[in-house]
Amino acid sequence: MINQNNNIHKTAILEDGCIIGNNVTIGAFCIIGKNVKIGNNTTIASHTIIEGNTTIGENNKIFSHCSLGTIPQDLKFSKEDEKKVELIIGNNNTIREHALFNTGTIGGGNKTIIGDNNLFMGYTHIAHDCIIKNNSIFANVATLAGHVEIEDNVVVGGLTPIHQFCKIGRFAMIAGGSVVTQDIPPFCLAQGNRTTLRGLNLTGLRRNLENRDDINEIKKAYTNIFESDNSIIDSAKNLIDKINNKYVLELANFVINSKRGISFNRKKSK
Repeated sequence: MINQNNNIHKTAILEDGCIIGNNVTIGAFCIIGKNVKIGNNTTIASHTIIEGNTTIGENNKIFSHCSLGTIPQDLKFSKEDEKKVELIIGNNNTIREHALFNTGTIGGGNKTIIGDNNLFMGYTHIAHDCIIKNNSIFANVATLAGHVEIEDNVVVGGLTPIHQFCKIGRFAMIAGGSVVTQDIPPFCLAQGNRTTLRGLNLTGLRRNLENRDDINEIKKAYTNIFESDNSIIDSAKNLIDKINNKYVLELANFVINSKRGISFNRKKSK
């Protein structure tokens, strides 16, 4: 079904069964598969392929030569799995040239899910079963392996791969050229190969948290967890028992529940 008021180039191929909303632009030589749904006011530039069970929301800007909804780069994936897996993209995302987003897998929850208001720069790869929330930036050639979770307001630098099953907390910022193999807690800066915590993303916090007392509490919590002589788990549990600040509790609970662990350099006592 194709609604009215669309601008579809004559060389674009839209397979029977696809659903195209209102005021959608589809450029030259695009291919839109039969199980694809595209929301209102979305623009798709030339030579883009969208296939599989892919749902794209409204007001997205998709640049040329992207591949969205293709099958996962997973050797366990079979032809029979294709009907059961999805790629779901929310609203107001910008997806730049040569981005590659895969569907989910049967063993990983069936869905790759992307939220709203994200920027994916050129050559980004979002692999199977990733969950990306809102308002994040992925610089050129940021690549996410399968099952990665990204919370809100994250910045991932260019040429940065993230290992499968890693989780990145809110307002985290990862330097370009890093290699992420473990979890990155919320509010933190991380850098290196392999990535290590480098402190707090204070610039991001100051831009987004109105109460400076909250930022001070996060600073104290970071010092308590990562710069004390106690284990980070014990320190985090101690904060949960004593502190009632929601940001401190978010940081502490992330540390306690981390499955891949957290790499950090403990400051040596003078």
